[in-house]
Formats: sequence, structure tokens, C-alpha cells
Amino acid sequence: MNGVLAGDRTWLARTVTLVESTLPADRRLAAHAPHAAGAHRVGVTGPPGAGKSALIDALGVHLCEQGHRVAVLAVDPSSAVSGGSILGDKTRMARLAGTPEAFVRPSPSGGALGGVTGATLEAVEVVEAAGYDVVFIETVGVGQSEAGVADICDTVLTVTAPAGGDELQGIKRGLFEVTDVLVVNKADGDLASAARRSVADYAAALRLLHPVDPADPGWEPPVLAASAIEGTGLVELWARVQAHAEMLRQAGRWEERRGEQRVRWMWHLTEQQLMAALRSDPGVRDRLAALTEQVRSGKLQPARAAAQLLATARA
Repeated sequence: MNGVLAGDRTWLARTVTLVESTLPADRRLAAHAPHAAGAHRVGVTGPPGAGKSALIDALGVHLCEQGHRVAVLAVDPSSAVSGGSILGDKTRMARLAGTPEAFVRPSPSGGALGGVTGATLEAVEVVEAAGYDVVFIETVGVGQSEAGVADICDTVLTVTAPAGGDELQGIKRGLFEVTDVLVVNKADGDLASAARRSVADYAAALRLLHPVDPADPGWEPPVLAASAIEGTGLVELWARVQAHAEMLRQAGRWEERRGEQRVRWMWHLTEQQLMAALRSDPGVRDRLAALTEQVRSGKLQPARAAAQLLATARA
């Protein structure tokens, strides 16, 4: 752990590997939570092809130049067949990965929706312990990724590309509802005018989902345009992300939000461990094949089969 606290990137990578491991012996070696600090955790989500990695690369380099230490936990989708991942985020974030003040860690999703798991939360705590004050958690951009990332970060940054009316309708309501800051990337070249129109369209859509209450103004998610290629819009983007964090602190919601997230993950991980214990129970294993076949053939209702499995585990 001393190597992590000293900010050694080699030890940091090894420790993240330990917390991602499913082996109990590995996980016992990764004692880090007491050292976790208060970094700004920014979840980055959005549809595939929006340029999330490119934007993190450009924004991360900018932040490092401003004196920040930036960590990126980028999730690549795992194959449903082999379980393997390409883990190409270091390639897509080449400039940031080569910056001494940054740490870029691609990780396989392991089949989790959005790739955000309990191990991701532990990895965040590890990089915080190493002194990184800004942590980006990039989702795979598919499935219910917005639900997982909202449970692990302070600010949800949604990245999208210039779009027309049909594409706007395709953006999921759930994504809008958890968005704290929305940025239209690729606002350059031939797409610059389309990006400006998209900013207006997305702003109107967000106002419908986040109506301002005069009695409790709260936070109205801003919509901005930026270009990862040209490096434009990054200063204003980060200013809005910081403003959201400051709003949480001033309202006393920063620690409250962190606490609620930890409790939700406690229950989520408890459910995972209960399922693992159930599947490994010798009595359950003995009966599982026969019950599965009865359910498949329609001879036994799923609810009754589930009750029998639970009764077997409790016996």
C-alpha cells in the first residue's frame, strides 16, 4: 500500500488489478479505503461514437496542465463469448496516458451493464489514495450504463454528438434524468453548425425533465459545445463541472450523496455474494440440473423452483 500512497504508477496498476480480481487472497491484499480522499469523481457516459475517450483525453491533458492529477478508469465491453476485451482506451487516450500527472486504466466490463461494478468503486478509492484529485469513470456507452455511473460519481457528464430530431428522440430518458452536465462533442468543421443546433435541442429537452422549482432552484444541467480535436470549449466545460461540485458542497449534499452511494453498493454487493453462495451450495448444485429441466419443460413453475432452491440452501 505504501507504493500506492507514494503515487507509484506501477504499484497503483498492480493494486487496481488486485481489487478487480475475484480471488479472495488478492482482495485481502488491497486494503485502501481508509486512505481514500475527496477527489472529484466524474462519470462520463453517452452513446457510442460520441467521442467520450477523445474528450477525456483532451480535457485530462488540459487539467494536468492546470496542476491537477488525473486518473481515468475506462471500461471496455467484454465479449459475451470469450469474456475478453480489446482494452483500447490507452490507445484512444495516447496523450493523456503519456502525461506523468495522469493514470489511465482500461478495464473489462465483465458483462456488467455499463461496466460499472463494485470493483470500479474500489478502484476509484485506490487512485484517490494515490493522490489523484480528478477521477474520470468512462462507461462503455451501452445498456443501462447511466444507472451504474450515477451510483459511483459526483457529477455525471454526458457526451453526445451533433444530432437531428430523430437522433434526439433516440436518446434515453433515463440518461437525461441523471445528467448533470451535457456536452455536444465534435463541434468543429462541417459539424459546427449542427452542434449549435443540437445544443439548443438538448437544452430544451433537459428543461422538460428538469423544470426549475422557484422554491428550490437546485441545479439546472447546462448544455455546451466542445471539440476534442480543436480543444475548444474545454475551459467552460470544466468550469461547469466544478460549479456542480461546488453546488453539492454548499448544499451539504456532497457527503450525503457519497454515503447513499456506499449504502447502495453495499446492498448490490450483498446480493451478488448471496447469489454466489447459493450457486456454490452443494445441495443446490445437486438439485439445480433437475429443477432447471422441469422449469424448461413447463412441468414446474419458476416461482416454485426458486422456493425449492432457497429451501435447499437453508436446510
